[in-house]
Amino acid sequence: MEIPSKYSPSEIEDKWYSYWIEKGFFHSTPDHRTPYTVVIPPPNVTGVLHMGHMMNNTIQDLLVRRARMRGFNACWVPGTDHASIATEAKVVARLKEQGIKKTDLTREEFLKHAWDWTHEHGGIILEQLKKLGASCDWQRTKFTMDDDMNQGVTDVFVDLYRKGLIYRGYRMVNWDPEALTTVSDEEVVYVEQQGKLYYLRYMVEGTSDYVIVATTRPETIFGDTAMCINPADERYSHLHGKRVIVPIVGRSIPVIEDDYVDIEFGTGCLKVTPAHDVNDKMLGEKHHLDVIDIFNDDASLNANGMHYAGMDRFVVRKKIEKELAEKGLLEKVENYTNKVGTSERTKAVIEPKVSLQWFLKMEDLATDALKAVMEDEIRFVPEKFKNTYRYWMENVHDWSISRQLWWGHRIPAYYYGTSINDFVVAHTKEEALTLAQEKTGNKNLSIDSITQDPDALDTWFSSWLWPMSVFDGVRHPDNDEIKYYYPTNDLVTAPDIIFFWVARMIMAGYHYRGVRPFKNVYFTGTVRDKLGRKMSKSLGNSPDPIKLMEQYGADSVRLGMLLTAPAGNDFPFDTDLCKQGANFCNKIWNAFRLVQGFSISDTESVSPAAQKAGDWFDQRLIEAVEEIDHLYDEFRLSEALMATYKLVWDDYCSWYLEAIKPPYGQSIARQTYSRAISHFEILLRLLHPIMPFITEELWHAIRERKDSEALVVSSWPSWDKKADEKTIKSFAYTAELIASIRGIRAEKGLSPKEQLSVMTHSKNAMVIDEIAEKLANISPVEKVNEKPSGAVSFMVQTDEYFIPLSGMIDSEAEIERLKKDLEYTQGFLASVRKKLSNERFVSSAPAQVVEIERKKEADALSKIATIEETIKSLS
Repeated sequence: MEIPSKYSPSEIEDKWYSYWIEKGFFHSTPDHRTPYTVVIPPPNVTGVLHMGHMMNNTIQDLLVRRARMRGFNACWVPGTDHASIATEAKVVARLKEQGIKKTDLTREEFLKHAWDWTHEHGGIILEQLKKLGASCDWQRTKFTMDDDMNQGVTDVFVDLYRKGLIYRGYRMVNWDPEALTTVSDEEVVYVEQQGKLYYLRYMVEGTSDYVIVATTRPETIFGDTAMCINPADERYSHLHGKRVIVPIVGRSIPVIEDDYVDIEFGTGCLKVTPAHDVNDKMLGEKHHLDVIDIFNDDASLNANGMHYAGMDRFVVRKKIEKELAEKGLLEKVENYTNKVGTSERTKAVIEPKVSLQWFLKMEDLATDALKAVMEDEIRFVPEKFKNTYRYWMENVHDWSISRQLWWGHRIPAYYYGTSINDFVVAHTKEEALTLAQEKTGNKNLSIDSITQDPDALDTWFSSWLWPMSVFDGVRHPDNDEIKYYYPTNDLVTAPDIIFFWVARMIMAGYHYRGVRPFKNVYFTGTVRDKLGRKMSKSLGNSPDPIKLMEQYGADSVRLGMLLTAPAGNDFPFDTDLCKQGANFCNKIWNAFRLVQGFSISDTESVSPAAQKAGDWFDQRLIEAVEEIDHLYDEFRLSEALMATYKLVWDDYCSWYLEAIKPPYGQSIARQTYSRAISHFEILLRLLHPIMPFITEELWHAIRERKDSEALVVSSWPSWDKKADEKTIKSFAYTAELIASIRGIRAEKGLSPKEQLSVMTHSKNAMVIDEIAEKLANISPVEKVNEKPSGAVSFMVQTDEYFIPLSGMIDSEAEIERLKKDLEYTQGFLASVRKKLSNERFVSSAPAQVVEIERKKEADALSKIATIEETIKSLS
């Protein structure tokens, strides 16, 4: 099939994606083959594609497509996450625009709005992934709020509760006053902020003396229930057994003693607010202090805040500074820089708060999960993230799993009384009634007298089951699919959710199935702009991936991103990378057009150059595929792609096609044409996981194919033999010779059409004469004993070559040019020798660095000798 003169991605991408879907090439069912399983990190259901998604899913698609071609039963499961906090926030915002408050609605009414929002905006990102070429098994698409997934979450909660791993209790939690819910420790981001340090005066009860306490949060004095000093601090020995008065509040509180207080820090006196600081809570429990909660859920002060009740905490902070000063209770104020905990999702400043919540014990779950990664049963790529993982796992805290939200998996706990322990945990309300009747001994309890916990579970509580639940392995742990597809193979994700998601999936996998959930975890880097800034909507520096694909084509964007994205390292993205990808697409397209445009002769014999070039490229493919496979196995994806890129651009297009191309107006032997097409097909197979659309188009342009012969399901190139080293080295030598001759032509202003004579002393030169003669336009290389007069010399590896130039150049001008070159090289040699004569450099620099300098010295000496010899011959 003749192809158009220009490659137009918009005309082929939809065509081939529809074809792949229609023929079911992405769908997987258990069979006799070895499975290769990948589960997508589920994006937010209402999210849209951004550059991070592009990177992550392009890598996944690369791995899946290659595995499919290698004969594995590839299964890539797509899906979306319900994203409790984010989705509920969007629904609440839309309701607000309509003049509706969440509190005005029943739970069922609010959830209807949430489902409407989800159906309206959900799934957009999955459709966008199709534009990228993602070869997901779309028939398996899952949503974390699907009925079966929801039931699986309930089953796990009930199971862990009955095992004693889930409990309910009052704990200090991280409260997000904007989302109006708790968040886990891992969802708190500490941000450096400029604040103030307020030095407050606490009057000693019954005296005119006062004690100074420093705090960054003066508004919390309304919750103070003690002052603490170190018993070894002699400065405050007079306070033993005394009481002090809380400023403004007027409340008398005891002075307690505890060596927790750092004598050297601040004033050595600590105000204790058990309700709003985790360390103060610890002191409060130890010394049996009162707990006074001063905040409403929105971080405004409650009635305990006296005349500040109803005001926001930050408003109170400004006002109370003024009141304290007016009353003579403010010693001084200093500027102060500290790290403040903020909500990862809403960016609101977190408020520590004692709250009745549900928790999951993590210590025992973490044991096997830590061991698996540290002993490489699960491989992290790059390995540097093992340290991050170890730190989290060795310092793991119980997981706060309840959220004060309606959108999400509802906690399956049911209450039948007013006491803190008047509850049961059950799969259904009917089961809960039976359990409540048994627990209370009251058979008169009715279904209407029990109520389900209103809170939802943390979003990650469903996500940590994802590799199992997508195959229904939670509800039915022995079903055929979970036994076939699990454990999965590779997980591609971002390092910022290493504990949120990766660690918890590993814990769940070992707890419920006794095996790792995946074999390898590939951590992507952060996509940044060319200034090194993280891409974000607020900075306006993040291009729209869909528009990029519309402008350059999906293949171009895929290649551009992958070429500069080493595992685990951030990389600067520039649209020039997409242009590079587009140029490569054009190169492939035009290479095929060139071959397709050859005039083919059935009577013409294969030219010597074409025969040698074909023999070399056979071996080059074997060598390159071995290298590329190794790089893929090591997850050095960017390097694998670059090796493929160079194989196509340099080896096939620049050398092979030039070597077989017939002279203008002449034909090419059919055997040469067929061999070139065969080689091109191998290249298309290597390129397909990277650039699926253009390769499928060209694959079918070569000849008509059956559905079973489509490139997407073709085999990955492989050989049972090693490449012939002699052939590889001979061609590399010949290519260096040709490049040198071309360089001399350019340097001397010699026409490429003018045939040159080339001579050498070497008796063992590895030159492939047929290729050198054609591509360098030289006569057969002559063996000589002495350098011809008037010849320019050059080196190819360790062999010296000569090109007689008598009568072809201006000798005087050439001698002048060579003298300048000689002067420069001698200066370079002097600088190298100066460095090598420095004993400190030679003794302290790495041996490899010193060796490089010695090689520079040797090369400079060789070049000087060659220049001097050439000047002599031209004189």
